[in-house]
Amino acid sequence: MPAPATKKKRGINRDIGITRRSMEVLLAEDISTLGNRGEIVKVKPGYARNYLLPHGYATIATEENKRAVEQHKKKLGELEVARVKTLRQRADAVSKYSVTLEAHANAEGHLYGSVLAHDISKALKTAGYDIETDHIKLEGPLKELGMYTVKLELHPEVRTDVKVWVVPTAST
Repeated sequence: MPAPATKKKRGINRDIGITRRSMEVLLAEDISTLGNRGEIVKVKPGYARNYLLPHGYATIATEENKRAVEQHKKKLGELEVARVKTLRQRADAVSKYSVTLEAHANAEGHLYGSVLAHDISKALKTAGYDIETDHIKLEGPLKELGMYTVKLELHPEVRTDVKVWVVPTAST
């Protein structure tokens, strides 16, 4: 009788990364105690068989799956580079613009309300700049008339400033 093509011992299948003590799996979901989606991690075989695989949180990390993940990561990296480039262009355009917001104020220049990140975001969107409220980093609400330099963080690598003028409302 011929010998088997691959040598398999009880509980060991080295072709797909399974040994008695650990098993390589490719995560299909983010699991806070284990890792993020797309990562290859080693876990106990029972944990993989009884929890990760049946619930669809992971698949067995075969060579084909590993190659597919690497190609996917490469594509995501290229997309991220393009996205950062677009955000840098947007940041350059916004930094040259200044926002003017009208607010009700008393004679000393104190506002009756306050100017928040939402108000600045709304004004920038009206001007044609797609800046979300969470991109605006205020140290606190603006409560007085004047000119402020507000920090914007469009991406961890892309930061800029925008000038915000808070002026009194025109009396009619």
